[in-house]
Amino acid sequence: MDRYQAMATFVRVVETGSFSAAARQLSVGQPAVSKTIAQLENILQVSLLLRSTHGLSPTEAGLRYYERARVAIREADEAELAARGAGSGLTGRLRVSAATTFARLHIVPHLPRFLAEHPELDIDVILDDRMIDLVAEGVDLSLRMGALADSAAVARKLATGGRSVLATPAYLERAGEPQSPADLAEHQAVVFSQQPDVWSFTRDGAQVSVAVHGRVRLSAAEGVRAAVLAHMGITIASDWMFTEELATGAVRKVLGDWHLPMIDLWAVFPTGRMASAKGRLFASFVETVMAEGRGGHSGY
Repeated sequence: MDRYQAMATFVRVVETGSFSAAARQLSVGQPAVSKTIAQLENILQVSLLLRSTHGLSPTEAGLRYYERARVAIREADEAELAARGAGSGLTGRLRVSAATTFARLHIVPHLPRFLAEHPELDIDVILDDRMIDLVAEGVDLSLRMGALADSAAVARKLATGGRSVLATPAYLERAGEPQSPADLAEHQAVVFSQQPDVWSFTRDGAQVSVAVHGRVRLSAAEGVRAAVLAHMGITIASDWMFTEELATGAVRKVLGDWHLPMIDLWAVFPTGRMASAKGRLFASFVETVMAEGRGGHSGY
């Protein structure tokens, strides 16, 4: 039995809570996972898992082994990374979760460069605007924007971007350009359902909040983009969402003398397990990509 592989299998079982979920993530059959755990328990002469109708949980001995195994796997990954020269030559599969629109505009176009640098590495990109369970989905890192709901999350800030009130010139010509936040109450707002209907602005230390209304409410950022570009209304969005349109003038900023909170881009790693070398490397790559964008015309 491969001791390292057995440790990795056990760690995955503990983190997913079942043999079947661990088998899916490891791309092996469930019987193989069960056999590996049984062999490991036989070698160690202890019971590592409690089995019940509610699933699997580590015994006291299993929890101690799990904590040490996580450290051993991390150190082995880092040793391999160092031996290969600061991350070159990574192999295997990297699973990344990201918001659909942000990934389409700012991540996917740069993947050829990353893949060329690591020809033996494959990437699964899960495009979803919702928060997903990183451990259950076997995700190495998630790219998320805004405030983190989980204060205990293992996260690294990669970039900070602006937010603006945006509309197309055609909409502004038809509806008029707002001169103050209060004017937004008279406009059709394109509302992103994951954000509040009250928009807050600051200027010279003063804060103003405006309740906006709109006939169009969308659950995904991609829909917000489409509605704005169809001249359906005015919205608040990160400048990242309309990078090219802001550069070409297809979308304009209004109320530029009022300030909105900045938005942060985070790399979030699965809670309860060490960040993989592949995940850390990809986070650094995204950080570099976003920094390069600030130096160009992309409006970051």
